[in-house]
Amino acid sequence: MTSPSSIINEACTAITQGQLSSAKDVITKQYPFSPLHNPGRRYTDHQKTEVFLSDGFVDRYSGERLVFPPVLRLLSNLMPEEFPFHKNWKMSECHLAYWQLLPTIDHVVPVSRGGADDYTNWVCTSQMRNSIKSNWLLEEIGWQLHPPGNLTEWDGLLGWFMAYAEENQQILDDSYLLSWHRAAKKSAKS
Repeated sequence: MTSPSSIINEACTAITQGQLSSAKDVITKQYPFSPLHNPGRRYTDHQKTEVFLSDGFVDRYSGERLVFPPVLRLLSNLMPEEFPFHKNWKMSECHLAYWQLLPTIDHVVPVSRGGADDYTNWVCTSQMRNSIKSNWLLEEIGWQLHPPGNLTEWDGLLGWFMAYAEENQQILDDSYLLSWHRAAKKSAKS
């Protein structure tokens, strides 16, 4: 298989020789443009919680532990200066933990590359790694899947959050925290 840089080199050589049509043929046959389609994804907090639990709150691309999302937001609510949150995740105004520790769902094989949009292709990863991976296949970026975590060893502080919410019901006046609380209760029943 010819490397992508060799194909570009071949096309550039053809252009240098005044053979633009040959360069176009090289690109068309050996390195064709394939537009990516990203229809966007929306998951319920319950679906996300199910994936986070099945993966043991472990970033499947790094093996690092992640934290149940409302825990981070609760910290921001209680300590806005020390642990700031920004609704648009502006890095200059949002604690880095939101990028490093907040779990998200990622498609191992991106939907834009033919992957399924269901539990069989979803894994837990950090916001940062989800952003880095984007539409790439694991082998294209040299990553591999790490095994899921063990919930008896680490539950992403989900248990702590639920216990704290039971003792401090007023925190559930925050719709974000309430939604995650409901998702955790629903997942516990599943």
